[in-house]
Amino acid sequence: MPGLYFEEFSVGQKVITAGRTVAESDIVTFAGLSGDYNSIHTDAEFSKTTPFGQRVSHGLLGLSIASGLAMRTGIMEGTVMAFREINEWKFVKPIFIGDTIHAELSITETKALPRIGGGSVTIALEVKNQSNDVCQRGTWNVLVASKPK
Repeated sequence: MPGLYFEEFSVGQKVITAGRTVAESDIVTFAGLSGDYNSIHTDAEFSKTTPFGQRVSHGLLGLSIASGLAMRTGIMEGTVMAFREINEWKFVKPIFIGDTIHAELSITETKALPRIGGGSVTIALEVKNQSNDVCQRGTWNVLVASKPK
């Protein structure tokens, strides 16, 4: 089933993703991919001495998982043309190994762009943990194709 076309998005529309538990292997893999081996992420003994008392996931890992969770909803499957920008992204609370996170998406703006055959969709997004605490939040802007004629 294809995702929603630009014309099918409306301001106020909300979508909640499935959850995903962050594993130690996710952090190790992300450190390898990004080259970010900061001790707060990769050293359990060092992390015990920090205010968090344990390892925390990379902030960008949380953002990346949220992107994957958003795509798993299917709303942009085959219809998204480009991930255009991230605005005012905030890392509010840490995401720890074993936390189960999900994303809540809310459409805040749509703007037709006929010259590209679609439009711009602005999405307010919150990444929440299993306690429903907001860990990250911000807005995304994506380009979405128009419905074929």
